[in-house]
Amino acid sequence: MKTAQKGIHHITVLGGDGQRTTDFYVKTLGLRMIMKTVNQDDPSTYHLFYVNGTKQPGSSMTFFPWPMAVQGKPGSGEATVVSFSVPAGSEEYWAERFGEKGVDFEGPFSRFNRNVIRFRDPDRLMLELVFEEDLGRIPAWDQGTVPEEFGIRGFWGTILSIEETEDTAQLLKEVFGFKKMDEDEEMSLYQTGADIGSAVILEKVDSKQGTNGRGIVHHVAFRAKDDEEQEWMRKEVMKRGLRPTGQIDRHFFRSVYFLSPGGVLFEIATDGPGYDSVQDEEELGQELYLPAPLEHRREMIEKRLPEIKV
Repeated sequence: MKTAQKGIHHITVLGGDGQRTTDFYVKTLGLRMIMKTVNQDDPSTYHLFYVNGTKQPGSSMTFFPWPMAVQGKPGSGEATVVSFSVPAGSEEYWAERFGEKGVDFEGPFSRFNRNVIRFRDPDRLMLELVFEEDLGRIPAWDQGTVPEEFGIRGFWGTILSIEETEDTAQLLKEVFGFKKMDEDEEMSLYQTGADIGSAVILEKVDSKQGTNGRGIVHHVAFRAKDDEEQEWMRKEVMKRGLRPTGQIDRHFFRSVYFLSPGGVLFEIATDGPGYDSVQDEEELGQELYLPAPLEHRREMIEKRLPEIKV
């Protein structure tokens, strides 16, 4: 298994107001809004996608915005932190930018030999910038609000706060292509060889009841090269006594879902066919994309959805 092609595919979050979310991730963090579509299980609500400069797996932060949702509180059995990769040496730029934008932050502090700045999005989701060397070959969004030299390249990773880490660690290593690289007190770092989306930190925590709502990670998706590899991974998950779904067509990738041993909802998502397969470049993130089975309801759906401007 080539670990250079392994890692996080996307991370999906329960958000609040879609315009506020878009303003933060596009205007403050400098990401590109690449897909404005609907939640296929609830077409009356949006599903919004934000990416780096290449639209590649490992860079998609996605949201189900529910403006009336209550504020969530993270607990155990959840992904509690989402971390982005930015170039080492850009710490001063980001500190100044956050100061100008009124974003409270802490750091830089050191973790696993990397500088980290921690902050929250408008729905109180904990985010991080992790400053990495040798990110120049991975494009940031060059038409955004952040100079490309300082821009977000994609995910660094996520922190899974769980009570028992052993079974999840085995899953990461044996199915998803991760290796244990380091540990520090109650945290263990697992990584692949991918340029972005390569890291998962398992944090061993005591049991804590969370509250679902705004600012809570809905699921973490891991990469499968294609349908064949996804099916292999699905069968490996089943061998471990877990209960994955069948394949679900999301049109720009295909998905399998299951509850991980630590309680976090995991997805296995194919790398392709990609966002370009469903919309032309000038439409991406601008025009509402509807899967074919929903196209006949476009007029009604568009009337019900609030306008979001990029």
